[in-house]
Amino acid sequence: MQMSSDGLQKPAVSGPLAGIRVIEMGQLIAGPFCGQLLGDFGADVIKIEPPGDGDPLRKWGQPGYPLFWEQVARNKRTVTANLRMKEGQELARSLIASADILIENFRPGTLEGWNLAPDLLRESNPGLIIIRVSGYGQTGPYSTRAGFGGIGEAMGGWRNIVGDADRPPSRVGVSIGDSLAATFACLGALAALHNRNKTGRGQVVDSSLFESVLHVMESLVPDYAVAGHVRGRSGSILPGVAPSNAYMCKDGYYLIAANQDTVFARLCGAMGRPELSSDPRYATHQQRGENQAELDELIGSWTKQFLIDEVETLMVQAGVPAGRIYTAKEMLEDQHFQARETLVELDHSKWGKLPMQNAFPKLSDTPGSIRRMASQFAGQDNEEVFRELLGIESAALEDLRSRGVV
Repeated sequence: MQMSSDGLQKPAVSGPLAGIRVIEMGQLIAGPFCGQLLGDFGADVIKIEPPGDGDPLRKWGQPGYPLFWEQVARNKRTVTANLRMKEGQELARSLIASADILIENFRPGTLEGWNLAPDLLRESNPGLIIIRVSGYGQTGPYSTRAGFGGIGEAMGGWRNIVGDADRPPSRVGVSIGDSLAATFACLGALAALHNRNKTGRGQVVDSSLFESVLHVMESLVPDYAVAGHVRGRSGSILPGVAPSNAYMCKDGYYLIAANQDTVFARLCGAMGRPELSSDPRYATHQQRGENQAELDELIGSWTKQFLIDEVETLMVQAGVPAGRIYTAKEMLEDQHFQARETLVELDHSKWGKLPMQNAFPKLSDTPGSIRRMASQFAGQDNEEVFRELLGIESAALEDLRSRGVV
């Protein structure tokens, strides 16, 4: 066992990315979430924050409970460096010189303004992979605009299809644009690592918020370009796909998705209405789509006679895809979540028992893990990292601290 800088015992680093060093210079969600994904699978992630309060995400969350930080900053060591000062830039450059991956999610041009342009960094470290996450990408007429996840969701097509048709465009309740951009950035980094194994050369991974959202929008663009179809907001249904909706039971809503012909027949049997599967209005996927509202009303009239438990029993017995609409409370209590170790409970010095999402996806031979708690203050690992990687002793570090460099 080793000791982390917060005094906790930690196992020797394992995972498929063990031995990969990542310098994370991002803040808030997209860059840090990418760092979390890499750290969960064994990468040594060193996060550089500005001196003082550090990453603003440290304070985000419910009033008095900034818990998002605890998840996104896990498996990372954190140091501080004032990147507006030449000495702070030199510290960052020295750390990056020994890194495999650099993550940044500043507005394009920021790194260049700090004398940390990719071309300069790769002169001394040709194998460096630089992940650049931004609103609009590193090129194009919008590249220098400020961009947050919500704007990427809007320009990528997501917001226009979420919500009810008679209401303004809605959001999904989480920062999905940031998370998608981080996930695609991570995918790009892994592809670049594989290529580096063959060529020895690193490269830049350019992941924009709007394009990340666009890439999960299915056939939205060709639907319009070829067929002239414009997708709009449709509430809880997907037009033409039925039945697939949330249906009211005696004690709440329950989701049933039985739009495939054979599955719909099984639903009809479970409802005690087997004749519906051959009814000309509902016999095929297209016919059910054309009569979607009528079919949803019919199914809803049936479900409202029962408790969710009763409907679920019938759906499981019939092999119909269906499920409860969970809140965090149900997730923590669910036996399947527990059996899969979908959530992991950590012993936290401040919050006590702290559950959160486990490392994902699951690998059979080299699974990810949570080895280290999020740092509790900016620069918590300055001594450890700057001594270990750069040979800076305590007296020199104190001098840097006194001058606001760290």
